[in-house]
Amino acid sequence: MIDIDPASAIPPFEQLRAGIVAAVSTGDLAAGHRLPTVRRLAEDLGVAPGTVARAYRELEASGIIETRGRNGTYVSFSDDPAREQAQRAAAVFADQMRTLRIDPADALALATAALKA
Repeated sequence: MIDIDPASAIPPFEQLRAGIVAAVSTGDLAAGHRLPTVRRLAEDLGVAPGTVARAYRELEASGIIETRGRNGTYVSFSDDPAREQAQRAAAVFADQMRTLRIDPADALALATAALKA
């Protein structure tokens, strides 16, 4: 179960989003698992429905969950949604570096420095 810390500096929607990503990554939430409705999860966690809706929207945009209309919200069948999102981000980064004509070694150095920051 995901816990929301109201005293945390991290916004509740981000705590929820990160908790679901972690649960998917560890296998606690398997592909195809049906998630609670927005209202139900909001009640369970003691947060506003808008908080859960925002987390669900961001998770869906990332490909981690999918909404099937009235049939509910499910964990995506992707093998590793977080890795797929990282691969897409890396492809965008590589395209930008080529457009800027940055040497691949320099681009890797920039990415490494950014990851360490």
